[in-house]
Amino acid sequence: MTHTPRLPLLAGLPMAVGAGLAIPVQGRINGALGARLNDGIAASVVSFSTGLVLMVLISLVLPKGRAGLARIVPAVRSRAFPPVYVLAGGIGALFVFAQSFTVGLLGVALFTVATVTGQTLSGLLVDRLGIGPAGKKPVTGIRIIGCVLTIAAVAWAVSPRFAAGSGSGTASDGGPAALLLPLLLPVAAGFLMSFQQAMNGTATVHYGTPIAATLVNFVAGTVVLWTAWGIKVALAGPGSPLPGEWWYYVGGPMGCVFIGLGALLVRSLGVLVTGLGMIAGQLLGSLGLDLLVPAPGTIVAPATVLGTILTLAAIVLATLPWPRGAFRR
Repeated sequence: MTHTPRLPLLAGLPMAVGAGLAIPVQGRINGALGARLNDGIAASVVSFSTGLVLMVLISLVLPKGRAGLARIVPAVRSRAFPPVYVLAGGIGALFVFAQSFTVGLLGVALFTVATVTGQTLSGLLVDRLGIGPAGKKPVTGIRIIGCVLTIAAVAWAVSPRFAAGSGSGTASDGGPAALLLPLLLPVAAGFLMSFQQAMNGTATVHYGTPIAATLVNFVAGTVVLWTAWGIKVALAGPGSPLPGEWWYYVGGPMGCVFIGLGALLVRSLGVLVTGLGMIAGQLLGSLGLDLLVPAPGTIVAPATVLGTILTLAAIVLATLPWPRGAFRR
């Protein structure tokens, strides 16, 4: 096992926010590719496959990548960590499935709140259990307050889209009962994301670099998605041919940034704080896209801006170095 240096909070948290900025850009690109192909699963396959190709190249070209590559099989064989951790990339594939199958039913706003709720709650649990490389972190009252405020702030930030989508034909037209089953998938996907980050962080410690952990993630996720796409093609046939524009293919490399930084940061920040930082980056990135490159039907209301600011405040509240024992449960 090799030891990567721990980052101080003031350095790590901005990196988590920066990693979160890539999520809405990746989502916009993959969404456009899915519409172009008329096949959301095919778009996910393209995204994961391009990310996998990039990670293979990085692993072969960079000395640190080659060193990490050489440690993967010995670490798994020696059971330096539970072998199931190599399947963490399947959680990323589940998240993509959730996007593909429920955004059209729930709308982007409700999907976002569902995934953030699941991720925030599981971040507390994973830190409490000490699954990640940062070890056990206590569940304090202030961390709970920060989590609740984060969920409320995200709901406020996306609330204008609820109003805009009220007549869009989503599952909300069928009442609460129609929403229940579609909601479970994004909540579960968000809940498992914290476990994915903890698993990747632990693997990074033993591989000595997040490059190897990111590569293994893309291998697992790509296998899952190619299998799903093969079943879809057998049942419904292929979608449209691949487009020629280069920018459709940069979603995968952005996923490399998100997964790699997450694997690096959880050892220093813990799973909860890393996840909260990425949520903040996600909202900031979405706001920036809506202002600079608005999609059709985009709404930037005061609630969007204020909810984003409140999210940042909630994260600061949850990460401040409060006196030992303060608000401890």
